[in-house]
Amino acid sequence: QVHLVESGGGLVQAGGSLRLSCAASESISTFDVMAWYRQAPGKQRELVVFITSGGTTNYADFVKGRFTISRDNAKNTVYLQMNSLKPEDTAVYYCNADHWGRLYWGQGTQVTVSS
Repeated sequence: QVHLVESGGGLVQAGGSLRLSCAASESISTFDVMAWYRQAPGKQRELVVFITSGGTTNYADFVKGRFTISRDNAKNTVYLQMNSLKPEDTAVYYCNADHWGRLYWGQGTQVTVSS
């Protein structure tokens, strides 16, 4: 059983930055894909970005050029650097891992961007 724990959320003004972290309970080097999703109130959960074990990344259009995903295998942690935040980025951000065909989710971290 893989456990994922997100941290780094908070309240920030529009134009500001936050860095989210997702710490895994075991080595992420064998995880096929790790991703960040988000869910705003009243909306469906949506994919923000994913990164494969080989380092390939894919960003949603609405975050391209503003968000950056990275992984530190030595720390079993994936990061999401979020710059130029907008009020519409307000959501609960979830970490996701695809490991041997099973999907794992963290508990989420709230990001609130004030205008």
